[in-house]
Amino acid sequence: MTYTMISTTVFWSAMSLFFIGQLPHRSLAESFGGSQPKGATKNTEALVYLETTEGRMVLKLSNATPLHRDNFLKLVREGFYDQVLFHRVIKDFMIQGGDPESRDAKEGQMLGNGGPGYTVPAEFVDSLIHCKGALAAARLGDGMNPRKESSGSQFYIVQGRTWKDADLTSMEARSGRKYNEEQKEIYRTLGGTPHLDGGYTVFGQLIEGMDVLDKIAKSATGGADRPTNDVRILKAGLVK
Repeated sequence: MTYTMISTTVFWSAMSLFFIGQLPHRSLAESFGGSQPKGATKNTEALVYLETTEGRMVLKLSNATPLHRDNFLKLVREGFYDQVLFHRVIKDFMIQGGDPESRDAKEGQMLGNGGPGYTVPAEFVDSLIHCKGALAAARLGDGMNPRKESSGSQFYIVQGRTWKDADLTSMEARSGRKYNEEQKEIYRTLGGTPHLDGGYTVFGQLIEGMDVLDKIAKSATGGADRPTNDVRILKAGLVK
């Protein structure tokens, strides 16, 4: 599942977070024996912390995307993300992790192929946009994955940049998507990657550690956008 950036120009391709390889053969439901793991209650939103080599980040998971929420919680509880790298970092775009093969990766090793062996059905919610700090799932490109199913474990956190009204209007015209005024203001001031909206499932938001996100995003990188000095998730867990 190698996730490969197609373009880093002003308008990145909407397929900029896909992986090259074979689609995993199991669905999320099949991997859980036909049922989903337990997550947050209907009236609360689960919080997950990531202790990294660059500092602590806290993510709030959305109840509007229960499949992604419950899968992420399951993997966190299992220790799946512990010692895993942010193996792909692009300034003004995003930081990406979740490949278990990165845990013991050698210097220069190509990463992005690992996962739990299943995909997660897409859960697109108009109110969940790719603003700065958005937590979203990487996936195969449309050619191999027309249903836009998400990787079972690989995720990214958006850094992005700010956008002008003309840019947003142009994207609306191309995609047919309409942003409300609040969403436009977020993209104008906080920033993000609006060109990914409707193409990748957003299932949470960074609520603590935006400075850590920015620090990681500034990492010097080598081949395949891998940081030259490893950036590692030391521990992932639930915020009590």
